[in-house]
Amino acid sequence: QVQLVESGGGLVQPGGSLRLSCAASRSFFSFNVMGWYRQSAGEERDLVATLTAGGGSPKYGDSVQGRFTISRDYTKNTMSLQMNNVNPEDTAVYYCYVRNWNSGEEYWGQGTQVTVSS
Repeated sequence: QVQLVESGGGLVQPGGSLRLSCAASRSFFSFNVMGWYRQSAGEERDLVATLTAGGGSPKYGDSVQGRFTISRDYTKNTMSLQMNNVNPEDTAVYYCYVRNWNSGEEYWGQGTQVTVSS
């Protein structure tokens, strides 16, 4: 079983920056896909950014391209989302996500709230 814990959410003003982190209870070598999704009130859960094992460029949602950056640290089993130039539309609960290499099972963190004030 895998547990994911997000941190770093909070209140930020438009144009500001925020950095989210996700810590996994297992090695990141267990996962072939990892990333961040978000869900606003009354909306579906949408892609923010993902990384795939083996390299390659990160995949970003269109609305965050150029503003957010995803990174991971295999040594620390942590993943981060750097959020720059945020706007009120970025207000959502942000979820950490991983997919297991062998089983294909997916795991989600509990979510962390990001609120961008006007």
